[in-house]
Amino acid sequence: MSLAELQELCLSESMPKFAAKQICDWLYAKQVDTIDAMTNLSLKARSRLNEIAYIGRSTPVNCQVSKDGTKKYLFECLNVSIPDCLSTDAANTQTIKQLNNQAIKKFVEAVYIPELSTSGGSPRATLCISCQVGCKMGCRFCVTGQQGFHGNLTSGDILNQIFSIPEFPSLTNVVFMGMGEPMDNLDNVLRSTEVLTADWGLGWSPKRITVSSVGIIPGLRRFLNESQCHLAISLHNPFADERLAIMPMQKAYPIADIIALLQQYDWSGQRRISFEYTMLRGINDELRHAAGLVRLLKGLNCRVNLIRFHTSPGTPYCTSTQQAISAFQNHLNAHGITCTLRASRGEDIMAACGLLAGARASRPC
Repeated sequence: MSLAELQELCLSESMPKFAAKQICDWLYAKQVDTIDAMTNLSLKARSRLNEIAYIGRSTPVNCQVSKDGTKKYLFECLNVSIPDCLSTDAANTQTIKQLNNQAIKKFVEAVYIPELSTSGGSPRATLCISCQVGCKMGCRFCVTGQQGFHGNLTSGDILNQIFSIPEFPSLTNVVFMGMGEPMDNLDNVLRSTEVLTADWGLGWSPKRITVSSVGIIPGLRRFLNESQCHLAISLHNPFADERLAIMPMQKAYPIADIIALLQQYDWSGQRRISFEYTMLRGINDELRHAAGLVRLLKGLNCRVNLIRFHTSPGTPYCTSTQQAISAFQNHLNAHGITCTLRASRGEDIMAACGLLAGARASRPC
């Protein structure tokens, strides 16, 4: 909860308003996992809070360690919600809501990525977190997208992925690039980033947080107006018809409209915009695609991150050759667009980009 929400809670329970600041300090500065540990609250207040509230911390149920040091954590979700607007198909929506009401455990994955500095600076430690169980977007090359949608995470379940790993004190960055589409669960994503950046929360700089999206325009516009966190757009093809073939949301939110929205904002300051581009052999890796990107992104102060496709069962795609990737990257850099190839991490434990599926997702109790 935010400080304002805790103040309302305290007043409604006849507790002094200043107790809300004390609770914030216990939750976010001292990182306690029980209400009883909040020892500067009265015994009566702690007893009442135990009756009506819970902290929501839970440790990972599993951890896999890659040969490159990447760790993939599996979390059981405590409070997943299925929104009423899940689907235009009423029967499908009802079926999913009925399934959600059964005793079914739901899981998400978060990936811890340690990075040693190559330039003598401080080491980085990035955590890639999830915001939904599964995903509605249905991108053809993404394992998460192929498992369907099973619910939104609350801000508590989102933050728990950060707070409850042993590496939390060493984290330098958090990226919303795990399971789910952040703009499809924007209220809870913004609630969680507020806790991370507010003075009463962790007090992080928004520059430490990057939120990724396929480009759901209503949510994207709101995010740009309400947050100063970095933004990453999943682009993957500059041509509308070809993008539609691998990303169904192109039909509802064309990439040209997404770019037009982004061009209305100033990207010369601290907030950055980047574009994610998964390299698929023979699908989007030709020089005509690179030239199309140059035309599409003209005038935007941005970066393009190339990502090797990670082969997974049931997908017909292959990663591009190194020769094709290098030619693509060189073309963009030569035409004034900063382009980098993202290092592949954790592929041996299915922790790399596009491979998160929640190994025990939706398993009956």
